[in-house]
Amino acid sequence: MTKQTTDTKGQAPNARSLPAYLRQQTDHVLLSLKVQPRASRSEIGEVVGSELKVKVTAPPVDAAANEAVLRLFSERLGCPRGRLQLVRGNTSRHKTIAIFGLSIEAIQQRLS
Repeated sequence: MTKQTTDTKGQAPNARSLPAYLRQQTDHVLLSLKVQPRASRSEIGEVVGSELKVKVTAPPVDAAANEAVLRLFSERLGCPRGRLQLVRGNTSRHKTIAIFGLSIEAIQQRLS
């Protein structure tokens, strides 16, 4: 049995190469977002700090913007909407979604 080396923060060496907005969990990947509702078009933008900026045309009313974000990522990642879950930020512009059934490498590739 080999022991996996870690850096000074206790992370595996390949964890350093991950974008700050992606975090691997046991059975899913967390994606940190900054959402701009009522944009002129829906799109996934650039990295802002440790979040990925996302623009959606839907207004922030009755969870319409949240659903638009989940649909946008479902289409972009090529996975069913049911594999995406809003886990934080229901009423905030700063959101975290959980992605089930895709590797972190596949997510990085599909977002780039």
